[in-house]
Amino acid sequence: MHKTKTILIIEDEADIQKFISRVLELEGYKVLRAGDGRSGLGLLRGNGVNLVLLDLRLPGTDGWSVLREIKRDPSLTSLPVIVLTAIAEAIQRKKVLRMGAARYLVKPLSAAALSQTVAGVLREMETRLEPAFPGAAGD
Repeated sequence: MHKTKTILIIEDEADIQKFISRVLELEGYKVLRAGDGRSGLGLLRGNGVNLVLLDLRLPGTDGWSVLREIKRDPSLTSLPVIVLTAIAEAIQRKKVLRMGAARYLVKPLSAAALSQTVAGVLREMETRLEPAFPGAAGD
């Protein structure tokens, strides 16, 4: 379904990071991992990241700040971000989506929900990037 896509996981809980990595690697994705926001932002540059899975509660630079930086940077603003959180609050969900996140997933995650959400967001991105009329780009 996909050329090898690169997904960056920014999650400080090692068990959750390993679980997500395993699920995505079994789906054929290349996975990069960061345990804090600053490291995650560093990995975004030059690694061809196609999607970010971002925990909101991180040591140092938190997920809110990471999301804000991604959406303010012209070279990253179209990068899809799926927010991961243990907090299932409608107000927080609305705020995150208003800030530009593609999806809001509540932990604990099932492998199926994770796989379906990632595939769906990547499919939406590819659809958005395709020209409306094949051959029209550059004609």
